[in-house]
Amino acid sequence: MSIEVRGLSKSYNSFKAVHEVNAKLETGSLTALLGPSGSGKSTLLRMIAGLEIPDSGEIHLTGREATYASAKERNVGFVFQHYALFKHMTVFENIAFGLRVRKQSEREIQDRVYELLSLIQLKGYEKRYPAQLSGGQRQRVAVARALAPRPEVLLLDEPFGALDAKVREELREWILKLHEETNVTTLFVTHDQQEAMEVASRILIMNHGEIEQDGTPIEIFDKPATHFIAQFVGETNYIDTEVTEKGLAVWGPFRFPVSPALAVKQKIRIYFRPNDVYMTAQFETLQVRAKIAKTRFKGTVIEYKLDIGEDKTISAQIPKGVALASGFKEGSEVYAAITAFHVFPI
Repeated sequence: MSIEVRGLSKSYNSFKAVHEVNAKLETGSLTALLGPSGSGKSTLLRMIAGLEIPDSGEIHLTGREATYASAKERNVGFVFQHYALFKHMTVFENIAFGLRVRKQSEREIQDRVYELLSLIQLKGYEKRYPAQLSGGQRQRVAVARALAPRPEVLLLDEPFGALDAKVREELREWILKLHEETNVTTLFVTHDQQEAMEVASRILIMNHGEIEQDGTPIEIFDKPATHFIAQFVGETNYIDTEVTEKGLAVWGPFRFPVSPALAVKQKIRIYFRPNDVYMTAQFETLQVRAKIAKTRFKGTVIEYKLDIGEDKTISAQIPKGVALASGFKEGSEVYAAITAFHVFPI
């Protein structure tokens, strides 16, 4: 089932939670709705689910308008952040709940529940209660309960937000495998960039109730469309300067080619990621001299704060093996170049 929203808006008193949002998700897609707290992600998801009524705009499911259809009529599965399992019911009965509401036969219920228990890798847990499960297991049961009535759309609101980092990582892998097996159109809300990048094939980024960019994880990371996305997604350096001459901006010892369409003296902000800073112990073409002011171990990379003179610093991230082999230490003199950057007028 495809999902399409057209000009969707929702306000609470004077606060615009969602403002004229347009988006289309193809059948079978796995999409992340990413943004900071308060950006409108959950409100948009709840409107698609039928749990909130929009002030204006339209919702279409497989080409059929469903703006004011009830949640039951939409055939949508919804998973909340905090599981919302029935504490007094076993795993079996939790998964079977929606099927019993639809008055399916006991044989159909048995077959579907055991099919899902196998899918979520919890066969043998059917007689346990939610309190006897780990957080990750409870979330898998919540997903199985949402999938039991065979929904055409699966909506997940911060599904891993209440779990610790290791469990979240395991569930990311699990949700990918689950999607491959079920191929149900899935939209999940998250504020975790890494989660969105790893799981989704497409990301919608929301800010202040609007979608600021819609693209693949690589497009979002490498080609940010706005100031907000350049700062929000991944780690970044940014510097403020101005166009020095036609097609050129200068900041400290660095020279940045910029669009000839930018006027001389135009104020600009230049963004570049720490991993786009190329650093060596020996001078190479187009590098500038720098001094390592501080080091910070970050697991697979080591981050260096580089003093480039004129009270200016930038951050560089170097793979741990390369950094150790190069002998980079605090106080060392090194050479650096910026290999990729993005320019926005300010």
